[in-house]
Formats: sequence, C-alpha cells, structure tokens
Amino acid sequence: MDEISGTTSGGVPYTARAATHPDAPVVVAWHLLDPPNTPAAMAAALPLAGFDAHVMYLGLPLSGARAVHDDFEALLDSGIDLVTEFFGPMHEQAQAEFPAAFAEIRQRLGASRSAPLVALGGSAGASVAAEVAVAHGAALGLRATVLVNPMLRLRPMIDAMAEFLPEPYRWTDASSAVAARMDFVARADELRQLGTPLLVVEGDADEAPFLDAVRAFKRLELAEVRYVPGVEHALAEWPGTEPAPQTDAARAYDRIVVDWLGAVLAR
Repeated sequence: MDEISGTTSGGVPYTARAATHPDAPVVVAWHLLDPPNTPAAMAAALPLAGFDAHVMYLGLPLSGARAVHDDFEALLDSGIDLVTEFFGPMHEQAQAEFPAAFAEIRQRLGASRSAPLVALGGSAGASVAAEVAVAHGAALGLRATVLVNPMLRLRPMIDAMAEFLPEPYRWTDASSAVAARMDFVARADELRQLGTPLLVVEGDADEAPFLDAVRAFKRLELAEVRYVPGVEHALAEWPGTEPAPQTDAARAYDRIVVDWLGAVLAR
C-alpha cells in the first residue's frame, strides 16, 4: 500500500503506510511542534527508510489541522495559559484519543492485532508517546519506545520561555499538577516498569531544558541515549507543515532509529 492520509472517525489527522505483511511491527508516531509539525511532514522527515513496518503518524490536538491559532507566535499573543489551556489539554486529548485512532488505522492498514507495537514521538509528541507507552503499552504489546528531541519535563521549558512572554509564567496548583503529569524524569519508574527498551535521540545543540532532561534520563539508566552532533530542535526546514526533502539531521536520526529498532525487535 502506498502512503495514505486522512482523518479518523474521531477527528484525528494521520498519514500512514502498510508493511509488506500483516504481522510486521506497528509504529505509532507523533510529530513535533517545531518542524516537522504535521503528520505528513513527520512522515517525510522520519520515514523509517528500509524498515518494514506498518507506520501511522498521528496529528497532535490543538496543532496542524486542529490548531486554534495561525502559528505559535499568535498562540503566545492570545493570552491563553500555555500549561492549562494548551500543553496540558494537548497531552491529555492525544492520549485519550489514541486507542480508537490506533484501532481504526490498524484495521485500514491490514496490520495484525498481535503485531508488536512501537511508540515514537518528537518533542511534545515524545511526551505523548511516553504517556501512551505507560497507559496502553502492556495491553497492546508494546515492544519499544523511541523519543527524539523529547520534551520530557514541561516546567523547565515553560520557565525558559519567559523572554517570549509579556511576563514570566505564574505557576498555580492547577498548572503545577499538569507539569507533574508531564514530568517523565519524575515518572521514571513507570517507564522502567514497562520492561521494554527505550531509545532517546537528541541533538547536542538543542536547548537546555531538553538536554537537561535527557541527561537525567541517562543518569537514571532509563534509556539508551544517542546524541547527534550539531543538531538543534527542529528536524525539518521551517515552516514544517508540508512534506519536504529530508535534512541531513533527520536522515541521521532516521538511520539511528531504524538500526536500533531492527536490533531490538530481533531479540
């Protein structure tokens, strides 16, 4: 089957492709908010070239085709609470809508219900992938998780955005609860209890909040961490909404992920 795109009956945008046989692994991926920031753009940036798998790239809520604002600058100017009205709802809705979207697209691709599952995500999408792994991994046969340039802790990232905001973000009990839910360093034991391999691929020129959390993962021996020299946060050219030729960085990430998955799933 060639690559297909559409929207599930529950309103989740996706781009997907089928493997050569039903029992091949199923990879579910969520995009970044920086480029690539749509399912189709993510499929072009990280196509998992040469890896025979059913792959579905799902759109994050409140972004891409479901964005409320024209771009992130407009979002910042809107005055909404970034934690309780954007990142928190995005995270919760993506996790909640996953099971139905997964089942619907899996059937369309012809993937076996017993095929091994891989969760993959980039940046904010990596936070969703980690949440889905914890919430649904055991029931759905999760075999591996891959996080690229991941947002593993929300609070430091929000604090680092102070220069772009009219004033520093004011944390409340409600927003602190969201940040705690999205702190996968603090929730390390939940990921460890899955007992499945975890790969983190991170650009060594990424911003401090991302790098610091990845270093914490490494210290906890929670994941195999691969650093890619000279790479910042985005893995595609701006604006990152449409499929585009792979950047050198994305090609390097794709090779790392494919080689690692091939080795891990062969065990």
